[in-house]
Amino acid sequence: MYGPTLKEPLHEEFGDGIMSAINFRMGIKRVPDPEGDRVEIALNGKFLPYQW
Repeated sequence: MYGPTLKEPLHEEFGDGIMSAINFRMGIKRVPDPEGDRVEIALNGKFLPYQW
């Protein structure tokens, strides 16, 4: 569902390519907030430029 949303800033920052799901890490943590706890999600994967 969020693929296109994540793809656009990735392309703007790194150029044409993908974030690999091989050797991939994801972290989730609760962040306290006075208006209600929030969720912080970190995705960590290797950038692979497109090979045309």
